[in-house]
Amino acid sequence: MFTGIIQAVGQIERVTPAGVDAQLHIEVGGLDMGDVALGDSIAVNGVCLTVVKFDAHSFDVHVSRETLSCTIGLDAPRAVNLEKALRLADRLGGHLVSGHVDGVGQVVKFEPAGDCMHLVVRAPHAISRYIAIKGSIAVDGVSLTVNNVEGDVFGINLIPHTLEMTTLKLLGVGSRVNLEIDQVARYIERMTQWNNAPESA
Repeated sequence: MFTGIIQAVGQIERVTPAGVDAQLHIEVGGLDMGDVALGDSIAVNGVCLTVVKFDAHSFDVHVSRETLSCTIGLDAPRAVNLEKALRLADRLGGHLVSGHVDGVGQVVKFEPAGDCMHLVVRAPHAISRYIAIKGSIAVDGVSLTVNNVEGDVFGINLIPHTLEMTTLKLLGVGSRVNLEIDQVARYIERMTQWNNAPESA
């Protein structure tokens, strides 16, 4: 589990084919690797990946074809948001994020709004019903609050601190982003389906 509070911006330095999969070598930027062990999970642009090799300055992860097919931004060198897995004693500053991407959205507007930036994203229709005003959503692993929703399109205001500490400042119209909906919405839908289903004999 993660919080969506980005701890560092790293850089995918190499993408090496591994059959139909890929292995990524990632420079960690300012991420503290002192408490990392083999097999630990690190979220890379919102995607939960397992550390298979590491040192103080970098780590490697193996990415399956399935993960590559349903996410964006893991197939070429680029800057990425990094977050180590949540520990039980940590503050939950964002919201509970699993690192399992629900869909890839596309930026339709990214423009100044005072000291902030107004980010508007078109989400895949299949997950739009889970996105609510004042609800939480992870965009490239960043925990954000939804300001408005209209159909498949939702808007967010990004404060200067978020822009400074994440890769979201690099977005532009047409950019594609990993989206993970708030887990609470999934459970509410499942409970509603269960309550409305006829009882088994």
